[in-house]
Amino acid sequence: MSAPSRRPEIRRRRTRKEKISVLRRRYATAKSDAERDQFFARVKRLSPGMTREEFTAPLQARTAS
Repeated sequence: MSAPSRRPEIRRRRTRKEKISVLRRRYATAKSDAERDQFFARVKRLSPGMTREEFTAPLQARTAS
């Protein structure tokens, strides 16, 4: 029996990463805390283990440099 292909797994990871980056951009431009909470709730559905600090770290790194 052959091993399962890794292609679907790689595709899922890439798609998840792209969706999270879109949500990260929308989170950065959100005007209120309620909007930010909605975006982060969507991130939690995509990646339940991700914390808010992990999600916002690239945004803070970008503003620091």
